[in-house]
Amino acid sequence: MKTGQKRKFRPGPTRMHHRPISFPQWKQALASSALSPQFKVVYTREILSFLRHCKARHDAATVEVVKQYLAGRERQGGGSSRDALRWFYREGLKAMGGVERAGVGDRGPAVQRNQEGARERAGPQRREDAGGFARPPEAEAEPGEASRDTADSAGSEQAIPPYIQTGARRPSEPPPAAQDLGGTPWERDLIKACREKGFLWRTEQTYREWAVRFARFIAPRSPYAAAGEEVAAFLSALAVEGRASPSTQKQALNALVFLMQGALRRELGEMDFKRAYPKQRLPTVLSVTEAKSLFAQMQGRPRLMAELAYGAGLRLMELLRLRVHHLDFERGRLQVIAGKGDKDRMTVLPERLMPELKVHCARLHELWEADRTANVPGVWLPEGLNKKYPKAGVSWEWQWVFPSRELGVDPATGIRRRHHVSDNLFQRALKEAATKAALNKRVSPHVLRHSFATHLLESGTDLRTVQELLGHDDIRTTQIYLHVMNKPGLGVRSPLDQG
Repeated sequence: MKTGQKRKFRPGPTRMHHRPISFPQWKQALASSALSPQFKVVYTREILSFLRHCKARHDAATVEVVKQYLAGRERQGGGSSRDALRWFYREGLKAMGGVERAGVGDRGPAVQRNQEGARERAGPQRREDAGGFARPPEAEAEPGEASRDTADSAGSEQAIPPYIQTGARRPSEPPPAAQDLGGTPWERDLIKACREKGFLWRTEQTYREWAVRFARFIAPRSPYAAAGEEVAAFLSALAVEGRASPSTQKQALNALVFLMQGALRRELGEMDFKRAYPKQRLPTVLSVTEAKSLFAQMQGRPRLMAELAYGAGLRLMELLRLRVHHLDFERGRLQVIAGKGDKDRMTVLPERLMPELKVHCARLHELWEADRTANVPGVWLPEGLNKKYPKAGVSWEWQWVFPSRELGVDPATGIRRRHHVSDNLFQRALKEAATKAALNKRVSPHVLRHSFATHLLESGTDLRTVQELLGHDDIRTTQIYLHVMNKPGLGVRSPLDQG
């Protein structure tokens, strides 16, 4: 090497072997390749088998994972995977614009790396739902943090969980919390802080996803080196370029403040950022006739759930998390425990549903007895209650009103137990019923809650009572239903209808 000549950076094999490959267009690339039709069929089968392996283990597609997979396949007698995965990895690097020297097995394909392309992948190249805006200019790490920042940002894509990086859905059954501790120091600190606060799994996953989007935004810098200005830039870009709603921006703000101050112990100070433009939207409301036609297209448990959500004004998760002791048949009321904002409230239990609910609970009692005979672990309980009454999960009164038919893995403990029914199943049933009923409105579980409030006001119920039944802190939130009533303004008639 000549004197004064700069040495080009070439990543070592260790880093390369852990670099994830995102190649969603591999089927199109394989179809347009010069391989014979027979090889295309074989390659498709082997690549799909490998991707299913990665999904089941929640792993990214890296050289190390490929090697482990091939070793297992060779022990089972599979001999055609190596060439197929070599092609997948080589073409995946080309599609990503990458250029590193790596190998699958003994003979690795040599490819050229574009360093600038790799930097862009860490920031601007991302999924549409990640915000769709550019990251701020790179900055130097703060004094005293260079080593930690360098180690954490050596590969910004490594800090992104596989299901977020590839654009896949969040897994419905994640690994147990004891195993899911994050891949980078900042993510591990965030997870630890979330679990010390006792956050629900959904809240933890939401905070982690916002943290990943922020880490991608400021890459190659680490969140350890970030400051309030970068958080403000992210929030401003989310509102201006991402066109996020105020509620989305507020969620991102809460998540990042907890990340920086609660987990990473960094003070943000005063932040000046562009607020998302408030959008006043009127809620979608079904008429009484439309609600009846919707329920007529449903049957069994989905219909009972829909009628209860409408008859009691429940949110989706409040409906799914109902337990047996929340139903007060004697007084005709329903308890909502730990609703939105961790608040409790009382609401009405529809009289017309009581006989059906009693029959439903009788069937649940038989299922509960079968679970006890099979020694199925008790249902999930809040952490504090589970510590105080460790056997409450197997008692009848704590069982779910709408349990899942199959046992599932608890994401926090890894215990296989009976959980409540999936929200996706109920939402899908509601959507299909709306299509069959030929409703020209977008029907969701929350539309049933909007309809509950509006129909009560139309029938003469006072606004304060409706506010208490819905659990609103501010009566102005309840007043929005006055704008969608069938006869607003005490039955004022249009001038066109007069005379």
